[in-house]
Amino acid sequence: MTPDLSGRSFLKVIDYEPFELRHLLDRAGTLKTDKSAGTERRMLSGKNIALIFEKTSTRTRAAFEVAAYDQGAHVTYLDPSGSQMGHKESTADTARVLGRMYDAIEYRGSAQSNVETLAEYAGVPVYNGLTNEWHPTQMLADFLTMDEHSGKPLRETTFAFLGDGRYNMGRSLLVMGALMGCDVRMIGPADLAPPADVIAIAEGIATQTGARITITDDPQAVAGADFIHTDVWVSMGEPKDVWLSRVDELRAYQVNGELMAATGNDDVLFMHCLPAFHDSNTVLGGEIMGETAMQDGLEVTHDVFESSSSIVFDQAENRMHTIKAVLVETLG
Repeated sequence: MTPDLSGRSFLKVIDYEPFELRHLLDRAGTLKTDKSAGTERRMLSGKNIALIFEKTSTRTRAAFEVAAYDQGAHVTYLDPSGSQMGHKESTADTARVLGRMYDAIEYRGSAQSNVETLAEYAGVPVYNGLTNEWHPTQMLADFLTMDEHSGKPLRETTFAFLGDGRYNMGRSLLVMGALMGCDVRMIGPADLAPPADVIAIAEGIATQTGARITITDDPQAVAGADFIHTDVWVSMGEPKDVWLSRVDELRAYQVNGELMAATGNDDVLFMHCLPAFHDSNTVLGGEIMGETAMQDGLEVTHDVFESSSSIVFDQAENRMHTIKAVLVETLG
C-alpha cells in the first residue's frame, strides 16, 4: 500500500511508521535516478517554501534550495536577521503569517518546541532541518546511503555510532535504526548516552520491528558493524571551556584505523553528517585541536575520512534527494 503523506509535517522520525519512511527512501531513490537520467518531472510548480535558519548550514540549505528548484518550487531564505520570530513576534504568530503566504515551512534552529509550534499553527507542512533534539532529514539521507552501499536489507544491517549520543544525531540514529529493524550499537561514555526516555522509545519500537539495540561504553562493540557513524564532539554554540573535558572524555571513541579494524569487517564504511573536524584546516577545528593536543583530527582521523571506506560525500549528496522526496510526497 502506498502511503498518502500529503499535507504531513516532518518533525521527527518517530512521527512516521516504518513503511512510510521506507516509502520516502524509495521515492528518494527514484528521484535520484530520474535527476541523473535527465527525466525528472516537476511536481511542485507554483509552490512557495519558507526556509527559516536560526542556525547556519551548508548541506541543509543547499539541499532544500536545489530540491525545490529542481521540482519547480520557489524558496525564501530567512536567516536570524531576516524575520522577527522569537524577537518581536512569537513563533505561533510567525507560523500563522507564513502559513498564509507559503505552501510549506522549513525550520533549522535550537529548540524542538519551536518547530512543533510552527507545525501546530502554520496550517501547512513544516519540516525540521535540525533542532537540538532531532535531525529527521539527515536520517533519510543516512539510511538511503546505507541502503545503497550495504547490499542487503536495512533489517540485516549493523551500524555503530560513537561519541556523544545525547543530542540530535545520536538520538535520531538510535530511533531510526529501531524503526528500520537494524542492529544498532550506541557507543560512548555512560554520561553521554542518549536520554533514558529516548532509549525506552527505541527499545519499544524494537519489539515491533525486530531491531537489536545495544547501549555501551565499550569501543570494541563495533565488532561486526557494516557502518561506523560519528559526529563532532563539540556542538554548535558550546563554550570554549568544555573543549578540554569533552575531548578527554571521548578520546577513546575516535574513529581511526584501529577502530575500523576492530569491526573485523574489511568492507566496513565510515559515515559522518558533516562538517567534520578531521584536520586543522578550519578556524574552529584548528583551535580545538590546538587546545587539546589532538594532532590527527578529533572525532575522526584524517586518513579514515579521506580513505576509500569513507562515504561521507555520498551521504551529503543524499540530503538533497531525500529532502526532495519529502517535499514531493507532502506537497506534490
